[in-house]
Amino acid sequence: MAHSGFRRDPHALNTEAVEDYAKALHALAQRSEGPVSTSALAERLGVSAGSVTSMLKRMDEMGLVRHEPYRGALLTDRGEKVALEVIRHHRLLESYLAEVLGMPWDRVHDEAEVLEHYISEELEERIATALGDPDRDPHGDPIPNAQLDMADDDTVRLTELQPGVVASFARVSDSDPEMLRYLDERGIRPGSELEVVKRDPFEGPLHVTVGGAKHILGERLAGAIRVVTT
Repeated sequence: MAHSGFRRDPHALNTEAVEDYAKALHALAQRSEGPVSTSALAERLGVSAGSVTSMLKRMDEMGLVRHEPYRGALLTDRGEKVALEVIRHHRLLESYLAEVLGMPWDRVHDEAEVLEHYISEELEERIATALGDPDRDPHGDPIPNAQLDMADDDTVRLTELQPGVVASFARVSDSDPEMLRYLDERGIRPGSELEVVKRDPFEGPLHVTVGGAKHILGERLAGAIRVVTT
């Protein structure tokens, strides 16, 4: 398997924290162009700006990021591989917990957050094989393959659609368990076909139909759902 080898580096101290930073940098970099700011990273990880600056300096020395003081940081190719490897672990674990152990999709994220740092390469491969090498996790997020390549994201936010447009629910943020439970109770899951019926003015809720049933989705919830237009 073409992994980074970072996990086995005896000089990589506090690997769990480094992996968390790499994963957060990867996620934030998808949302904007240019370096990820220290403040954005601090907010996402729930730590102080000083802690972020200290870690970024260290990761720069390790060759995982390019850190520019007062501008932010970007992952290097090696840092990107570290991020993608831990993302692969996380999403495979979510899939295993949901599909094999029957854990609800609103609970698998927190479990995978803990376990993602500790599974071996062999266990990762066995999980992937047992699941049939899935390319999506239970929330619809793409899973990097064994070579750490990840499919391009061709989705758009549900909030970007105009009334009358039909789309397929592709993925949803897994960071809010209550949001996932709300969707699950209404039968709205990845793969569902939905149609935007009406958009209330001034960033009001979206009125959609799913499986013949009408639903009203608030701005934050609709913004967390990504779709592929049909």
